[in-house]
Amino acid sequence: MTSPDVSSSFAKSPEADIPNLNLFTMLRLGVFNMGLGIMSLLTLGVLNRIMIDELRVPALIAAGTIAVHQFMAPARVWFGQMSDSRPLFGYHRSGYIWMGIVAVAVTSFLAVQVVWRIGSAMETTGWGSQVYPWVGLLALLFAVYGLALSAASTPFTALLVDVSDEQSRSRLVGIGWAMLMVGIVSGVIITSIVLRPLSLDASLDQVRSSVNQLFIIAPAIVCVLALLSTFGIERKYSRLSRRSSLTDREDRITLKQALKILTASRQTGLFFVFLLVLSLSLFMQDAILEPYGGEVFGMRIAETTQLNAAFGMGTLLGIILTGMFVVPRIGKKRTVTLGCLWAALCLLLISFSGVTAAPSVLMTAVFCFGTASGVLTLGAIVLMLDLTVAETAGTFIGAWGLAQAMARGSATVLGGGVLDLGKGFVRLFNGAGTVAESQYLPAYALVFTVQAIGMIVAVLLLRRVNIQEFQANAKAAITAALESDMD
Repeated sequence: MTSPDVSSSFAKSPEADIPNLNLFTMLRLGVFNMGLGIMSLLTLGVLNRIMIDELRVPALIAAGTIAVHQFMAPARVWFGQMSDSRPLFGYHRSGYIWMGIVAVAVTSFLAVQVVWRIGSAMETTGWGSQVYPWVGLLALLFAVYGLALSAASTPFTALLVDVSDEQSRSRLVGIGWAMLMVGIVSGVIITSIVLRPLSLDASLDQVRSSVNQLFIIAPAIVCVLALLSTFGIERKYSRLSRRSSLTDREDRITLKQALKILTASRQTGLFFVFLLVLSLSLFMQDAILEPYGGEVFGMRIAETTQLNAAFGMGTLLGIILTGMFVVPRIGKKRTVTLGCLWAALCLLLISFSGVTAAPSVLMTAVFCFGTASGVLTLGAIVLMLDLTVAETAGTFIGAWGLAQAMARGSATVLGGGVLDLGKGFVRLFNGAGTVAESQYLPAYALVFTVQAIGMIVAVLLLRRVNIQEFQANAKAAITAALESDMD
């Protein structure tokens, strides 16, 4: 971070009178991420299951509409710059956070109502022209949802920078990430309580009533958590007005600048392609895991949401073990390689678990895949830090954040498309007969197998990444790219 210009006549730092964050305040700020975890469960853990399994919406359409909110990631640039320069309700960050999280809650409920309209139209006329306007409206609502999420999450990330210093920032981010996992588990608990009365043969009206109730209760809880997490924090702890310049954060990176940085040298380009393949391979199952549990394993909606808890707990365990034992012993590149190979094996186990049709086997396989994800997450982050020029660290990491968000959206759509392709082949080989839900196992296995192959490709790409070569010539290449962009 660039230090402000201070006259030599001043012995004290201009930030000396601002209190430092204590552990309780860090945990309090982490509660906001807990709310985001709950919302991610509702969209990727409940809505996609209802659309694909209960309403029989094509997986590509269901995944594509939900993924629209992830493609709104470039809006982070605008909302970040707005929070820098134009206070809202008297605050640079808090006003945008509160406005954004309320918009997230309202938009999520409206999206559910449109989902029911899609189901009614399909029940009346089948998949056709009567359904298309509702699908378009759902995509539009998820675009607004993505904008609202950017309006809340980007100023919140900026707030974390404003209220922390170099010593406390990594600890604050670590707590926030852990609370995100806690939020996913909390979302599972809330969902299980609200949807527990639903049986496998529940009518659509019963499902609609319970899910509507869930999308009122959970977003309301998220709004309360956001307010409790941030109220009074900015006024007491923010150092924004004392700092003469701000670092290049993710919210200050344009998409054009991000691409320039990520392709500035051979090694940055290689690492960018590696991260792209890794993200696509890691997140393709985002929109299909719960429908897999419903169609192949006969799990209820409340039960399939528990897959998210298994994945989240596995990820958290994987990160802790990797940071404490794996990276210090075998190094960063070997850690990522190990994570990719372990993830590929776990994806094959998830496929083969369908043969048993035992939910406990699927849950175990998903937990193991979560541990692999934890290994990959931490390994990729520490490797990324080695592949970062200190002078443009914030810019480079911000560019990676935008790239990963776009890749995750693409992965969600790709997963739905591959699933539809697999289901098409199943129906083709079945002839004119009716296809039972349990017969769609090969279609789901195709998605998991493509992911496993992607993990192997990521390993091959990683072998070509050379940290020494990056450190030798990337600094000049990135600086030249940024200067040419300014010109």
